[in-house]
Amino acid sequence: MKVISVNIGKKEKIQWKNKTVETGIYKKPVDTNIFLGIEEVNNDHVVDRKHHGGKDMAVYAYTKNHYAYFQKLHPDLEFQNGIFGENLTVSNLLETEVCIGDVFQVGEAVVQVAQPRFPCFKLGIVFGTQKIVKEYLHTTYCGFYFRVLQKGSVKKGDTILLIEKAKNSMTVADVYSLYTTNKKNKKMIHAALALEFLADKCKNHFRRKLL
Repeated sequence: MKVISVNIGKKEKIQWKNKTVETGIYKKPVDTNIFLGIEEVNNDHVVDRKHHGGKDMAVYAYTKNHYAYFQKLHPDLEFQNGIFGENLTVSNLLETEVCIGDVFQVGEAVVQVAQPRFPCFKLGIVFGTQKIVKEYLHTTYCGFYFRVLQKGSVKKGDTILLIEKAKNSMTVADVYSLYTTNKKNKKMIHAALALEFLADKCKNHFRRKLL
C-alpha cells in the first residue's frame, strides 16, 4: 500500500444550471510534500465546508485500482491522478477490506478512516456528464475520508502502514451500501450507529432514517 500521488486544488468557478458555483474539486498532483492538518490539507482549497473538510473529512483518499473501471466507461476522458477530487491517490486500499476506525501511518501523519465519500453534481462536471454520479453509486468504489490523529507531511511514494485494525467494525463498502443498496436494512443501520469511530455526519443521517 503506497501513496501514488498527492493532490491539492485551487478554488475555481464553474457554471451549473445557470449559476456560478465555487469548488475545490479540481485536484492536481504536486511534486512536493503536502501537510495533513487536523481539519484540512494545507494549501488545498475547501469551499463547501458542509461536505468537505473538518475533523471527520480532513483528507480524502481514493484507490488507483478503481481508475480502470471508470476509464472503460469514459474512454475519451483524460484520467490524471486526483480526478475524483482526492488528496491522496493510493494503491490497494480497498473499501471492501478497509474498516471504519482503521488507523494508518502515512508519511509523517497518522490517520483514521472516518466515513465513505458520497458523490455530488460537481463530480459530474469534472467528468463532463452527470452519469458518473450514478455509476459511482452503483459500485463500492467510493474512497473514504480520514480524520487526522497526528499531523504531518506526506509525499508521493510514501508507504501506507496499517498500525491498528478497528475491532467489531464495518467495512467502508458496507457503510456506503446503507446509502445505496441497503438503505432500508435496519439491522445494518443499528450496527453502523454503534461504531465508535464513524463520522457524526453519517450517524446523524442514520438516526433520521430510523425515525
